[in-house]
Amino acid sequence: MPVGSVSIANILNRINQITAQKRSGNREDPQLKAEENRIIQELSSIDRKVRQHELAHKAAGGQYAGPPSYRFVKGPDGRLYAVAGEVKIDMSEGKDPEDTIRKMRQVIRAALAPADPSPQDRRVAAEAARKLMKAQMELVKQKTKEYQSEKPTNLSVSQPKINILA
Repeated sequence: MPVGSVSIANILNRINQITAQKRSGNREDPQLKAEENRIIQELSSIDRKVRQHELAHKAAGGQYAGPPSYRFVKGPDGRLYAVAGEVKIDMSEGKDPEDTIRKMRQVIRAALAPADPSPQDRRVAAEAARKLMKAQMELVKQKTKEYQSEKPTNLSVSQPKINILA
């Protein structure tokens, strides 16, 4: 989940400005400290949202989801804050149509699990839905073929014999 690149770029620019001001000797400037604290609060909020977002993917994706990976920014306090992340998910088809259907349903749940799915999350869900529909069509064809092979081929009905001499 990338957080708005404009806001991250803005934060990075502000961090660079603070660093430059500190180098020029304004280390104890109260406005500088206040700006540092605002940036730290913003980064903490972004970090929390990014981690929650990626953990939602991981939890819903189960065995098909890899571990979350993150991109970090170093804050003015020296700590690393997650500003973007991703969870790789296995989008391959299953061993048969029924397996693919189960798997793609879980992939869709995983892609849409966060409270605020990203455009990439929605693309993954759409691709999984396409594979799900394809597997459903394959399953219908398979079941139709099985049904047709079980039907009797000779549909003639024999007439009952009636003994009128009895």
